[in-house]
Amino acid sequence: MAKGAKPTKRAEAGSVARSGGVESSGRAASGGSRRAAGRAPVGILMGSANDYGVMRAAEEVLDELGVASDVRVISAHRTPQRLVDFLAGAEARGLEVVICGAGGAAHLAGVTAAHTLLPVLGVPIDSSPLQGLDALLATVQMPGGIPVGTLAIGKAGARNAGLLAAAILARKDPALRERLAAWRKAQSDKVPDRP
Repeated sequence: MAKGAKPTKRAEAGSVARSGGVESSGRAASGGSRRAAGRAPVGILMGSANDYGVMRAAEEVLDELGVASDVRVISAHRTPQRLVDFLAGAEARGLEVVICGAGGAAHLAGVTAAHTLLPVLGVPIDSSPLQGLDALLATVQMPGGIPVGTLAIGKAGARNAGLLAAAILARKDPALRERLAAWRKAQSDKVPDRP
């Protein structure tokens, strides 16, 4: 497995994820271990391993929906070649959406979008004295022509990025669309009529 890569998860236990031709075993999560079968359609990138506490929310909701993800630590500033290498074969590996989480200067989503035609979703992370406002502005204020779909700051943004990635994939995957609809219904059913 490439340095900085995290194994992926999916509903089919016992299978393996392939990232750039390298097999990786599933990583145990708090609720157990699930592994990706074949290609992961969603990449989840973060600028620092410290960001995983936030970006795990995207991975978890995708896992709930049975969507494999390839989770990596790739810094736009400290490991730019790792980003270029990851994106070079992304579509050939089956990647369809990239979620990027970064704090501070938060250039990861923008640099990613500049190197691919895949949809890029940005999650600003609260990791600086500016409480994520700097990351939000850096992610949302992209120049015309290089779009990044920007979500909320923090875990809510990461979770919504996972849901939005699933919705993008569900446009051509009827089974995923049904799972997403069931997930949304279950969410609604949990809301009480009264306090």
